[in-house]
Amino acid sequence: MTSVAQKLTYRLRNDLIKKINKLPMRYFDKRTNGEVLSIITNDIDTLSQNLNQSITQVITSICTIIGILIMMLSISWEMTVVSIIILPIASLIVKQIVTRSQKYFTAQQEYLANVNGQVEEIYGGHTIVKVFNAEEGALEEFKKANKELYKSGWKSQFLSGLMHPIMNFIGNVGYVGVAILGGYLAVNGKITVGNIQSFIQYNKQFTQPIAQIAQVSSMLQSMVAAAERVFAFLEEPQEVEQVETPQSIEGLKGNVTFNNVKFGYDDDRIIINDFNAHIKDGQKIAIVGPTGAGKTTIVKLLMRFYDVNSGEILIDNHNIKEFKRGELRKMFGMVLQDTWLFGGTVKENIKYSNEQASDSQVIEAAKAAHVHHFIKTLPKSYDMVINEESSNISAGQKQLMTIARVILADPKILILDEATSSIDTRTEIQIQSAMDNLMKGRTSFIIAHRLSTIKNADLILVMNHGDIVEQGTHEELLQKNGFYSQLYNSQFDEQ
Repeated sequence: MTSVAQKLTYRLRNDLIKKINKLPMRYFDKRTNGEVLSIITNDIDTLSQNLNQSITQVITSICTIIGILIMMLSISWEMTVVSIIILPIASLIVKQIVTRSQKYFTAQQEYLANVNGQVEEIYGGHTIVKVFNAEEGALEEFKKANKELYKSGWKSQFLSGLMHPIMNFIGNVGYVGVAILGGYLAVNGKITVGNIQSFIQYNKQFTQPIAQIAQVSSMLQSMVAAAERVFAFLEEPQEVEQVETPQSIEGLKGNVTFNNVKFGYDDDRIIINDFNAHIKDGQKIAIVGPTGAGKTTIVKLLMRFYDVNSGEILIDNHNIKEFKRGELRKMFGMVLQDTWLFGGTVKENIKYSNEQASDSQVIEAAKAAHVHHFIKTLPKSYDMVINEESSNISAGQKQLMTIARVILADPKILILDEATSSIDTRTEIQIQSAMDNLMKGRTSFIIAHRLSTIKNADLILVMNHGDIVEQGTHEELLQKNGFYSQLYNSQFDEQ
């Protein structure tokens, strides 16, 4: 059973991780990281432990019941019938208790996920919590969630705990019935006292495994609740590849066309209304606009993190839905405002975009991103183990490493989403020159709030409320004296 339990949980964990990579972005938009983590950790652990302990007990008890039943029938079928009469009564009571307590076991697993979500959130932002003296508020929120967990936990354990004493009581009632009937049969000379004594021993053993099953019922119910959450996660609708004959990305240049694109994260809240744009390969496109204008959303649609509600996005006259998602994303290199480094060496983090790259290529990419000199100052240089929380690496230096990662990928289309936001002005000038070299011959989308960084863009798309309100070069847009001009001048007025 240990082997079965471990193999099952091993397979389930693998299935869950595969599922995470296939789920659409919409799923994660509605859940905290802690809730998803709770399924992979708490629910799987509950399933594994309870499967190992309770199922063994259930199998043993069932085998014992069958064996004892045969022995009891061989002594007296009349007394066996009296012993068996208690089973439907016991089953009825167990059913009533399970029906009432199961909802609390399910709630217990859900509140446990909620508590995990809060802990993960508070710990992830503990610096902000401390800065704003929000410890008391965070503690109060946690207490509320913990109280709900306590209530559901108490009710589920109390109700399932009733089973053992109730089963004991029913067992004793059956024991009394057997003793009376046995006495009657002995008086009439139909059975010997020795057989009565043997039968009573079997009767006590017959009720014992039933009581043991009742005892592990709380574990079984907890296991069922955890399994429900695991299987519900595995049954979530995933991103489906509907392309029977997918297009190849070989030979594509990087022309991008948006035709009447309409999109909303929810159907009743459309944020991209009627987006149209034609971008030629090799052009440097800047997307600007106020917060919430839909700049980042356009990029997410381009990479098929989400599908458009209506309209189409074309790459070299091929609808992006004609490509497999994985193939399509090979065309893109992305640098986000939020950096992401995993637990590994500096070299492994840079090679994340191209596992086959040689050490010399990694160094060239680092030099192009102006981060080579800093890496050489680190202990063990490129072989130093780092992670997202490494305190001896600044946010700007982490950003440079992610830029080196994209340079190494050598993509057809570049997406820079506030890529230089964590970098000081002097380094930004260095990065800008590296980026200019990198962007030569590639279609590039630059999302920027600092308008001074996109003056030399071939085309600037000015967005507001999900539409392109203006487009042109920097000089053309300033001459129009419209929305872009207001944005640009307001930044310099502030300075």
